Amino acid sequence: MSLHLKADLLLVFATLIAATGWIFSKEALAGFSPLLFMALRFAGAGLVLAFFCLKPLQNLNKKQLIAALKVGVLFGFAMVFWILGLKYAQHLGVGAFLTSLGIVMVPLLNFVLGGEKPSRFAFLSLPFVISGLAILSLDSEFVFGLGEFYFLLAAFFLAFMFIFNSRAAARIQALPLTAIQLIMTGCITGVFSFIFEEWSFQHAPAIWGWFLASLFLATSLRFLLQTYAQGLAPPSHTAIIMTLEPIWTAILASIWFSEVMSFLQLLGCTLIFVAVLVNRAPALRLWLKTKRAISVKTPCP
Repeated sequence: MSLHLKADLLLVFATLIAATGWIFSKEALAGFSPLLFMALRFAGAGLVLAFFCLKPLQNLNKKQLIAALKVGVLFGFAMVFWILGLKYAQHLGVGAFLTSLGIVMVPLLNFVLGGEKPSRFAFLSLPFVISGLAILSLDSEFVFGLGEFYFLLAAFFLAFMFIFNSRAAARIQALPLTAIQLIMTGCITGVFSFIFEEWSFQHAPAIWGWFLASLFLATSLRFLLQTYAQGLAPPSHTAIIMTLEPIWTAILASIWFSEVMSFLQLLGCTLIFVAVLVNRAPALRLWLKTKRAISVKTPCP
């Protein structure tokens, strides 16, 4: 098996695990307060990853540590809004596609922050975004409520996180950077939970089971697989394959929660997904070119 094929398979598996995280988290929220759940989940997962990179963590200098903490703060705020969206939203599938809009925002926000000028594909994706959101709002079965608003705020903070994470990743190894992000996210959500929630740990065993699945599978294992796979292939692979997460989430939600999208909801989500692909068109083109090159070089048995 080639390294690129191995990376592709691991990344696809990582997106599937990430999608199951939506299900695990939704089930855990039947008992846990949302912010407390996120604090325990991410702090625990961060400590698990930190165990595998103790020496790299000790070798970080002050600038690297500050850069990693900055990314963690942004990720923390993104997860505050994401878990609140998950708590109040009516439709997990739609929420997953709304959250994926963070990818579309990245080039535009990066330019505002002094980065490179967005490519034409970033602007070409905007009509699909606007059309998708408009169609969702026209659907009589879709209600743009508090949950959906939280998902959009989460997408906004995730876009900022992606930008600063890319800059930090150029100077910090992936595993210690991820560990710090997750621990910091646990701290941020923990502070909000301490202020706004009442803590209770008297939950049924099933709720604790969903929590442990979220911690070890949907967070620790997912990021370990993703980090390892990113080291086997160019960034274009991650950029494209990770867009599968909202699709897996919609499929799993339809199976587990019996969610059914109306025609307009399906059309709106499809347009949002097309916007993500258009935005990532250069990476998609590079990925396809790489695939063709590998297939040509691989001899027939």
